[in-house]
Parts: sequence; structure tokens; C-alpha cells
Amino acid sequence: MQGAAAAATSVSGASWSGATRGRASALASRHAGLAAAFSSSSSFGTRGALAAAPTLPLLRVRGGCRLRPLSLLSDSDRNGEVAMPAAAAAAAASVPADDVSAGARARGEGAGADGIAATVQLGAMIVAWYLLNIYFNIYNKQVLGALPLPLPYTITAFQLAFGSLLIFLMWATRLHPAPRISAAQLGKIAPLALGHMLGTVFTNMSLGKVAVSFTHTIKASEPFFTVLLSALFLGEVPSLPVLGSLVPIVGGVALASFTEVSFNWTGFWSAMASNLTNQSRNVLSKKLLAADKDAMDDINLFSVITILSFLLSCPLMLFAEGIKFTPGYLQSTGLNLQELCVRAALAGLCFHGYQKLSYLILSRVSPVTHSVANCVKRVVVIVSSVIFFSTPISPVNALGTGAALGGVFLYSRLTRTKKPKNA
Repeated sequence: MQGAAAAATSVSGASWSGATRGRASALASRHAGLAAAFSSSSSFGTRGALAAAPTLPLLRVRGGCRLRPLSLLSDSDRNGEVAMPAAAAAAAASVPADDVSAGARARGEGAGADGIAATVQLGAMIVAWYLLNIYFNIYNKQVLGALPLPLPYTITAFQLAFGSLLIFLMWATRLHPAPRISAAQLGKIAPLALGHMLGTVFTNMSLGKVAVSFTHTIKASEPFFTVLLSALFLGEVPSLPVLGSLVPIVGGVALASFTEVSFNWTGFWSAMASNLTNQSRNVLSKKLLAADKDAMDDINLFSVITILSFLLSCPLMLFAEGIKFTPGYLQSTGLNLQELCVRAALAGLCFHGYQKLSYLILSRVSPVTHSVANCVKRVVVIVSSVIFFSTPISPVNALGTGAALGGVFLYSRLTRTKKPKNA
């Protein structure tokens, strides 16, 4: 009985094992066929096959055994695709800390080098600004002094014409983009151009009558007119410290005027008129262009003002001095016409150059720094003109000039560092 049962059991186990092996073989064949189909298809790459391959469930067979589905990717493909992020992370983590710090130091050194280069470039621009201003005053004074009559209107038109030519060359060569100007903008800029033209005329008129140092000492009183016109037209009430800074300015100009050897009332009032017109231009620019949404940048605004100033100066020149400033008239005076024109052209080049550099420097530094540099520039111009033209100057005159310039410096510090009212 037991032997028969054991035999039956062995027969049934053998038949079951054979059936199991058959099913396993069939499944293996099926997996192999699927793998071959996917690998032979040209429309699937490695990523495409991985995305399109069906996920086969685990097969449980009797006896607790599991048959895992066959992968449709080779080991090399799987390692190349799936293990790549891990390999990249491991490579990134393996970078030495010294290399990272070396890169940071290199970036820091590059930023430091850029900062040094920018500082050197700014210093060169300020030196050029000073030099062009010095040479403009020297050449301009020589031209105005050589003429039988100062002819300030003609000299002004010539300087503005030279500047306009340089502006058109700048726009034509695309060194700076040309602006798009509307008729409304031209209407707002025209009064500014008129003030700029008259300010240049009165400055040339003063330089033709008195010494360069005295003209610039008088022009140091510009803050007085700024405060006065801002209070009248903009409603800006100055503070007590600002009013206090005007005392040394006015007192210094008065002291220098009383002791000036080359004092002349025409030169004095011309310089004062130049202050009035120039500061009127600045105040009007705040009033007219403050709310302009399509306002131009400073370079183009100055360029348009220069061109309009030249156009406005031409009728005035022809009406006042047009007949006198002719080649025949100049030759009859015994002047070297070629040398006169060369010096006038150099004066026009320096005139436009130092004004353009002033705008460029202002775009790179704070208003306080620009005001201090402008104050130092006036000192440099006064000292250089005294040395070049051997202008006699007394200690009292030097004291008055120094007091006026010190007041300008104090005024620039007080007005540029004051806090807004809504702060």
C-alpha cells in the first residue's frame, strides 16, 4: 500500500516538474521573442525601447519560487542610461575643495582687476576733463584777445557749430544712438537751448574783457542764482545751512572784485548774466522735463541743446557781427588768419569735449563726487590761467577767490546729501 502510494507520488511529482519546466521554457521563449522584436526595430532607440517596453509582473509558481521578468535592456545600456546621474553626482562630489576655492579666488581677482581698470579709466577721464577745460580757456582767451573786437556772438556760433559737427559724426558712426525727437520735445528743449546759447555768449563776452581767473571767480557764484531761481519757479525753500553756505560765496566774489586788477564792469556783468542764463536753463530743465516719460539720456539731451543753440546763434551773429567777421576785414587788421582759425577750432573742440566728458563722468559717479570734482576743476582752471597769462593777483584777491570756492564746495555737500522730505 505504502509502496504504491510512494510510486504514485513520484509519478505525479515527475509529471508536475515536467509541466513546470515546460511552462518556464514557454515563458522564456516568449520573453526572448519580445526582446528580439524590440531590439530589431529601427524606430526605437535605447530610451525609446525603455519607455515602450511593457512591464511584466512577477510570476509565482508552486513551491514558492518566483520567475523574474527578463529585462529588455542590456547591462551596458542600463548602466549608461540609468546610472549616469549618479555618476555625475559622484564626479561633482569628488572635486577637491582646493579647486573650488581656487576658482573663487580667480573670480575675485578678476572682479578686483575690473574695479582697478574702471578706477583708472575714471581718473583718466577726470584728468582729460580738466585739461580740456584749461586749454579751452587759454585758446578762447587768445582768440578773443587777438581780435580788434571781442566778437562774442561770432565766436559762440563757431564753437557751437564745431560741436554740432562732432555730434553728427557721433550719430553717423553709431558711437551713440541718435534720439527720436517729437515736436513737443523740441518745444520743451528750445528754451533750454536759448539759455545755453546766451550763457555761452556772456561767458565769451566776459573773457574778452577781464582775466580768465576773474571770470571764473564770478562764475563761482552760480549757487546763489540756483537758490534764487529754484525758490521763484520751483517753490524750493532752501534750508538755513544752504543759505549759510552762500555767505562765503557772495563775500568771496565781492572781495575778489574789489581787488581785481583787470576789473571791468562789462566783464563783471557779463559773467553775472552768464550765471543767470545758465542756472535758468538748469531750473527750466527740471520744470519742463521732469514729467517727460520719453526723456532722452543726458548725452543726447546735451547734443540736441547744442544743435539748437547753434541754430539760434546764427541770426544773432549775422545781425550783430556778421559784416565784421569776414576774411577781408580780418586781413585788413593784420591778423594771421590761419593761426586764428586754428586756435578757434581748437577752442571749439575743447569746449565740446569738456562738456561731453562732464556728462560722461556724471553717469559714472555720484552727484556729490561730481560736484567736488567740478569745484576742484574751477580751482585748477583759475590757478593755471594765472600761471599761463602771468595774471597779477594780490593776497586779498586770492583770499576772496578761496572763500568763494570754499563756499561752493560747502554748498555742493549740503544740497547733494540732504534727505528727501518723504524719507
